[in-house]
Amino acid sequence: MLIKNHIFALFFIHYLYNTYFMNDISRNNWEAMTDDRILKQIGVFVKHHRMQQNKTQAVLAEDAGISRSTLSLLERGETVTVATLIRVLRVLDQLQIMDVFVITQHQSPLALAKAEKKKRQRVALPKKKKTDNENIDW
Repeated sequence: MLIKNHIFALFFIHYLYNTYFMNDISRNNWEAMTDDRILKQIGVFVKHHRMQQNKTQAVLAEDAGISRSTLSLLERGETVTVATLIRVLRVLDQLQIMDVFVITQHQSPLALAKAEKKKRQRVALPKKKKTDNENIDW
């Protein structure tokens, strides 16, 4: 579980960097950070958005369904569960961070061309069924 939290934290920090902290820090520096430093950065992010929304720890914790001490741990960069982080992000309206976990499948240009070729080019009207009277040639 701890490894999953750390992997999540790495993706989270990468998102933070690309979205909010576009400065001199390169992605390589984020990857070189210790897990403790990454957890502290997550805490800074949560605290920043909490304060920006003018919420106390008690209010945010209650809205997220966690204890105030758990939120305090998160903001200090201590280890908390991923579920706790998701609850807090939801209340802070920051779930767009989860976009880094969306897997998009890219279709090769050849497969795309084949799919386009198979698309219908026109609509054909259904054929009329011949009745017995139409088959008689007088």
